[in-house]
Amino acid sequence: MPETRADSQAELASGTVLRRIEEGVAWITLNRPEAGNALTAEMREQLIAWLDEASADLAVRAVVLTGAGEKGFCTGADLRSPIAGPARPEGAPARAVGDAARMIRTGWQRLVSAVLDCEKPVIAAVNATAAGGGMSLAMACDLVLAAEEAKFIAVFVRRGIAPDAGAAYLLARLVGPQRAKELFFFGDDVPAREAERLGLVNRVVPAAELAAVAGAWATRLAAGPTKAIGMAKYLTNRALESDRAAALWDEAVAQELVTGSQDCGEGLAAFAERRSPVFKGW
Repeated sequence: MPETRADSQAELASGTVLRRIEEGVAWITLNRPEAGNALTAEMREQLIAWLDEASADLAVRAVVLTGAGEKGFCTGADLRSPIAGPARPEGAPARAVGDAARMIRTGWQRLVSAVLDCEKPVIAAVNATAAGGGMSLAMACDLVLAAEEAKFIAVFVRRGIAPDAGAAYLLARLVGPQRAKELFFFGDDVPAREAERLGLVNRVVPAAELAAVAGAWATRLAAGPTKAIGMAKYLTNRALESDRAAALWDEAVAQELVTGSQDCGEGLAAFAERRSPVFKGW
């Protein structure tokens, strides 16, 4: 089984994002329950850094992302948190053409990409409301567990803005374009059970069981062949936007790489010896 690292607890000085690494699982918790776990720029950058670290860290073999409290998993960006920009020359407008697009590209789009590109499986344990960018954050994860009280809200048009944070890219692929348009156009709350029916959620569980189920799933993933799981994630994500030739080429190259791993050797040996494999993650 994976070992617990000695430095298993780390956090921001502000305590708004927490991380612990236990038994091969990195538990990342958004910790602003009083604000529905809305993300500040500082929180977003820390999440990106930790997800990037998880890819290279051999002690991390799965990630669980969740929120503190009962108000929100993540309710998007904290719009009350100012974002400092470069100094403006005299006479320049407070907002120039390109500013908003640049903020989206370098902010929430980087966060969603960090989840999608993480080489380890990422589980969202959605404890409460996932709205706007918070819904995108959950959708970007590889597996989504939701408490019975959780809900998902594509809230963008209710605020008079277009979908961002990769929402259209993610939602259309999960539920299809017609259903995605319905969720975007009306911005209605989607309860957890309906989200499960639509394919946004893998499983709905009682709130009291959410952490335990997420832990069981993550522990099982952490004991698996990490490189093979990472390639399965990559191939599945790529398949949504590749033609047949590219998908089959990716598959062949992925298999070439994975068959060189020690875990592949262990899996084949265990099969031949009729025993359970013991995977190390490399």
